Amino acid sequence: MPRYDSDTALLVVDMQNDFADPTGSLYVHGGEELMPFVNGEIERAGAAGAMVVYTQDWHPEVTPHFAKYGGTWPVHCVADTWGAQFHPQLEVMGRVVRKGTGGEDGYSGFSMRHPTSGEATPTELEAVLRARGVRRLVICGLATDYCVKETAIDGLAKGFDVLLLPDGVAAVELQPGDGRRAIEAAREAGAVIGE
Repeated sequence: MPRYDSDTALLVVDMQNDFADPTGSLYVHGGEELMPFVNGEIERAGAAGAMVVYTQDWHPEVTPHFAKYGGTWPVHCVADTWGAQFHPQLEVMGRVVRKGTGGEDGYSGFSMRHPTSGEATPTELEAVLRARGVRRLVICGLATDYCVKETAIDGLAKGFDVLLLPDGVAAVELQPGDGRRAIEAAREAGAVIGE
């Protein structure tokens, strides 16, 4: 089966300055080194008529998602800041789906969860994919152990076939081995792990 066709979408997850630049507030080690690989996938997807969709964390300044307001993470990807912008080396030529816009935890590209109430709300991603007739997802981006894993598992739960590209992801690794465990969790949920 070819990697890309008109029934396939490439999902590029959160390739933003705060994650992919060494000076970003939540830098994922090696994130900037993924750009040539990811851009190559974007070009291949476009050439084959596949849809390309980008997810983007887009948080308000004050949210319980951030550690200073009771959450887990340092302040990152605040709307309209340098940190929230896509890395300047990333080819952006497709639809952008923003998440965490109301202060939610935006791990999955498909849904957001309020960090205190736990209430889940969908993003527009599923509707965008269904409108195009997409049946298969190819996923790369940041970070393996959070947004990539959750997007892959949610995509599978919604009935999409999922191919996760291990050469196109990098992990936060709060605990050693988190990236490897995330890829295994995606595999166990039904994702194909490919080159």
